[in-house]
Order: sequence, then C-alpha cells, then structure tokens
Amino acid sequence: TAAHTHTDLQVGSYLDNYSISDAVFGTQTTVTVSGNTRTIVTNALPNHETGLFPNSGNPNTISAQSNRYEYPTNPTYRGAASEVHVPGVAVNGVKFEPGTAETVTCATGETYRIEGLQNTFNLGMDFNNAHVQPTGAYHYHGLSELLAEIHTDSDDGLVHVGFAADGHLIYISATDTYKPSYRLTASLRTGSGCQGSLGGRQGSNVVVGGTTPDGTYTSDWEYIAGHGDLDECNGTFIEDQYIYVITNEFPYISRCLNGEFSEARPSGPNSERPPRGRSESTLGEPNLAVAAAQLGVSEAQLRSALGPPPPDIDAAASSLGISPGALHAALDGSR
Repeated sequence: TAAHTHTDLQVGSYLDNYSISDAVFGTQTTVTVSGNTRTIVTNALPNHETGLFPNSGNPNTISAQSNRYEYPTNPTYRGAASEVHVPGVAVNGVKFEPGTAETVTCATGETYRIEGLQNTFNLGMDFNNAHVQPTGAYHYHGLSELLAEIHTDSDDGLVHVGFAADGHLIYISATDTYKPSYRLTASLRTGSGCQGSLGGRQGSNVVVGGTTPDGTYTSDWEYIAGHGDLDECNGTFIEDQYIYVITNEFPYISRCLNGEFSEARPSGPNSERPPRGRSESTLGEPNLAVAAAQLGVSEAQLRSALGPPPPDIDAAASSLGISPGALHAALDGSR
C-alpha cells in the first residue's frame, strides 16, 4: 500500500456551508453545518450532463426530488462494517446507491442480486454510471468522471465528491491510485430453473448453474483483506483521517460503512445475505407506491394482492403474474 498524506486530499469549499444553484441543469442544493450536524437539502438533480432517459434499459424519467439528509461532521470510526443501502450523497445532492433491486431467482432456492455495472443485463446506465429509479431519482452506481471534473481544482490526488452517512468523506482518486480488496470467487455458481426479474418485468430463463463468476452478480465477488489498498468498505486511513474511495473496480462505491450511522437497507427472505463481517440494519416499512411503480402495477393492485399482514408473497406474486423474487426485490428496494 502506497503512503499518502493529507496534502493528497482536496476538499475544496465543501466542508462548510455552501449552495449549488445551476440554471442549466436545475440543481438546487443547500448544505449547512451547525454544531456536529451537516444538513443537506436538495432536489437531487445533477449539475452535469446525463444520458438520455427513458432508454431501452431504464423506462424512468429524471425528476426533481425533495430530499433532506443529516450527517455528523465529527464521525466516529467503529471499525465494524455495517451494510448500507445508500452509503452517502454527492456534494451536488445526488445520492450514491450502488446496489440494485434486480435479481435472478432459481427454482432451487438461489437468488442472485444483479450488479448495476455489468455487461449481461441492460439496466440503462449512462456514461456517469448512473440511472433513474421509478421515483425519478437519478443516482450513481459507480464512478462519474463528470462529477469529479466539475468538483476538482487539479488533476492530482484525491477529489472530495461526497459525504458518507456516517460523516466520513467520500473521494475519487484522480490517478486511480487506490485499489479495492475484492476479487472474483473461484466457485462455480449453482442453481437451476432460474429467471431474471428486471424492474419488475419477468425476464427470460437464465442459465446460472455451472457458470463462472464474472461480476454480473454481487455474490460473484469476495473480500480478501489486504488484497488491495482499501478495506471491506472501500475505505482507508490517510494519517489519522478515515475516508471512503470510489473506484473503477468492484465494489465501485462503498456497500458498508465503518462509522456510526442510521439508515435502513433493503432486505428480505430472498435477498442475498451480507458478506461476512457486516451486520444487519433496522428495516423500514416498504413504500407500496414505489414498489408498485417498480412492478408496473397500480398501488391498489399491489395492496390487494398482498392482503392483510403478514402477506403471502407466493400467492401475491402469482396473482400479479410475477415471480416471488421480483415481488421481494420491489418491496425490499422501496424501503
């Protein structure tokens, strides 16, 4: 691991109060710091060019949101990785959300979470490694060169591009210096009778059993401590400052955090289990309007299919004409 110092870090003018108001792209983001709290109020519109939406892999249109985040300014490093759904927010107010709701579910019980950045399934990613949710929320799944370019003062070192939910800062390496500590697993995948579920749309049969991990699914990857420069959460210490780094390789953006934070993550009986060393987080109730939009049905249809709690997922999925895995993914992704 290369030695680095604080002089490598670029934080620009984003540690104190600031506002971004972009008449061209419509971005409206205001960040205020008071005591130990950084409050981010944003319409979550990016202040840079995006790809065309809707597109063949993503039927959604970018629209303004009404988001508010409160993160600590004096983070506490715990050194115990906890999985996170939305690890943080970019300085322009656009959220980082590397995971997906899309899955491949097998009749033999396996469920594989599809990665956002892969070449097998078309999820409609643009040149910023981003796309749009049914709510209209544009979000990053990986490194956006435009995000880095408009928020850097030079071509050297680490560029501060965001805030993690635990209060630590998120950087992009302008020189691609930092390497993650994940590698593809050697074990062949298992499962038969597998079907893909893309945005609630039941896909065609997918051959999974006996195939070689290539990064298509989250479970294709395994963490090997010391394999690269970064820890399990894509973080590292530079002198006494702990930071997260967005990388060109998996996990791209942190899937877990090492500091104290409060955030609900998607989970469910058919969700992939968190990698060893990560803890569970408290779940919120599913947003049925969001889940229904993901599935391409009305909220009333979804509510009727689910019935009174606890819902019979298999029966509800059958009545909606979708797979149980697709229903689980939509409900979990809406939390």
